[in-house]
Amino acid sequence: MRHAKRYAPVCLLLLLPLAVTLLPLLAPWAWADPPPAPAPPPQAPVPALARTWPVGIRPWVLRGWEPPATVYGSGHRGVDLAAPAGSPVRAVAPGRVSFAGRVAGRGVVSVELTGTDLRTTYEPVTASVRKGEEVRAGETVGTTEATDTHCATPCLHWGLLRGNTYLDPLSLLPPWLLHRGPPRLLPVLGVPLPS
Repeated sequence: MRHAKRYAPVCLLLLLPLAVTLLPLLAPWAWADPPPAPAPPPQAPVPALARTWPVGIRPWVLRGWEPPATVYGSGHRGVDLAAPAGSPVRAVAPGRVSFAGRVAGRGVVSVELTGTDLRTTYEPVTASVRKGEEVRAGETVGTTEATDTHCATPCLHWGLLRGNTYLDPLSLLPPWLLHRGPPRLLPVLGVPLPS
């Protein structure tokens, strides 16, 4: 034991040059940021398979889709469409009703879209369909309920999910339905001009 105490300082003096040599090489790793998380796999595009708006012909979009930065972050996981209470709510594409009931006191209808891994949601809705029913594009799934908890004016909240990931439901609409422009007058042929 007596010899170990005597040689300890000598061992430290011998290891000191080695530590001084290795420290600059190891220091960057010790203080470096952890490697970035791998990028999430790219999402498959949303097919524009809707054949109708869920309410009205071309309703006002009161609030657009605002994806959250994180899974539990703030954002707006759908779009709000102007719709008075009692408005018919239609399935935008063919599918099967996966849910029709109440969630937190509000009526919700969810439709799994045929041939895809997508599901649309509509709320607040008094359902006229049941879970498991097949619906066609444009078929009524319920009517909007009067509520003052979500929008400043009566509205329908329309959502789109792939698994647990929220997507922009407007991406389901084909350009001809989404960007319908103002009406244009066409010339009338074969009618004499007034004199």
